[in-house]
Amino acid sequence: MTIEITPDADLLAALRTLLDARGIASAAEIAERIALTDAATPARGAAMVARAWTDPDYRTLMLTDGAAAAEALGIPMRGAPPLGVLEDTAELHHLVVCTLCSCYPRAVLGYPPFWFKSAAYRARAVRDPRGLLAEWGTVLPEKMRLRVVDSTADYRWMVLPLRPAGTAEWDAERLAGIVRETDMIGVTLPAS
Repeated sequence: MTIEITPDADLLAALRTLLDARGIASAAEIAERIALTDAATPARGAAMVARAWTDPDYRTLMLTDGAAAAEALGIPMRGAPPLGVLEDTAELHHLVVCTLCSCYPRAVLGYPPFWFKSAAYRARAVRDPRGLLAEWGTVLPEKMRLRVVDSTADYRWMVLPLRPAGTAEWDAERLAGIVRETDMIGVTLPAS
């Protein structure tokens, strides 16, 4: 098998060599960061949400410092942008978008879904957020405020959705099982 070295691969190799030579990031550090990102899945964020639903102190930590809350569950946040957590209430719903590219809380949700990066999603989330949500089957009461929040390269956001009715006796593990990635972006609502 022959592997063709493309100009892009050459450029990436040169950049990595330069980062290592300048003491900015070694090959091992780069490999570690890639491995951490590859290991991240929405299950991490779901565990955070479920813990916040069952532990008031953790909920306070999560809303105050999302990165510290992630670290408290063993989710490595070193080198990641700060993580903000937006709490949905009976009066307010949040929708997360990155209007410029695909800034996403990868450490807690994994790689962004393809549609999150699409120009169509990014434009509709800003121009017609209620219409966009309706396409996902999420119809909010007319009186509920909807806040669209832009993730950026400097600050990443995730949503702490409302705990569904009928789950008061559920433990954190069972609750985590109903939390979807889309619930933590705000396009859907968890259902029991």
